[in-house]
Order: sequence, then C-alpha cells, then structure tokens
Amino acid sequence: MSRTSETGSPHPLDVALGSRIRLRRRDLGLSQEQLAREVGITFQQVQKYEHGANRVSFSRLVEITRALGCGVMDIIGDLDSARSTGAFSEPMLKLNEPGATELLEAFSAIHSAKHRRAILNLAKQLAEAATDFGFNGEEHAADPDVEPEPV
Repeated sequence: MSRTSETGSPHPLDVALGSRIRLRRRDLGLSQEQLAREVGITFQQVQKYEHGANRVSFSRLVEITRALGCGVMDIIGDLDSARSTGAFSEPMLKLNEPGATELLEAFSAIHSAKHRRAILNLAKQLAEAATDFGFNGEEHAADPDVEPEPV
C-alpha cells in the first residue's frame, strides 16, 4: 500500500507517478485490462497504481514501461523535483480527468479562434453551473476507461 500523507490520502509522488502511467497508457489507446494483461497483473492493480493507492515497485515499473513502449525515465522524468518546483502542477494532473485528453485533442483540432472561444465559454458556463448547483462531480464521475457519451 502507498504511504499516505497526514490527511490519509496517497503520497503526492505516488499519485504523480500513477498519473504519468495513466497518461502514457491512454496516449497509446490501451485499456487498463490490456496493460494488466501485458504486465501479468489484474486491471484492479493497474487502477491502484494509477490512482497512487498502491506504490509501484521498481521492478514493476520496469515491466510497465516495457509494456508502454518507453523507458523508466520517460515516466519518472522530473518527479523528484516536482514537489519543490511545482513541475508536475495541478493543471497537468487535470489531464487525468475522464475525457480531458479527448477534449484537448478535439480543441486543438479547431483552428477558428471564434470557435475555440465559444467552446471555452461553454465549458466555463457549465463549470460555473455545476458549482452553483453544488455538483462536486463524485455522483456523476465516469469510469476513465469508458468513452464519453456524445452530446
């Protein structure tokens, strides 16, 4: 199990490492089940690693990076300096939200500044409405491996 902070939540470095594993997996279009099968573990264990609930041993990290077609340093990068410099900031962690990478890909494909501004305004209005009505997202949280429903 992951060492927890004083609040009882997973250690920030374990969460950051898990986030990077998740981002690479999603970038390759792999499901948690596919990665798990490749590494020889259960998809539940992949979930725990990605959420920082369980620590990733070095040997397991090597197996995971091989399955993800990258090196350990590609995943670890500057995690050791992230706490002091903020290099792995909250905006980067938000890419782990369900649908975030797909939204970013779709947004970057829009070349019209007018259309981009309209999308941004819509997103801000929806976020404000969710706050106004007290939705914290938990009761509506989606499985990160399930495709978002078309609107």
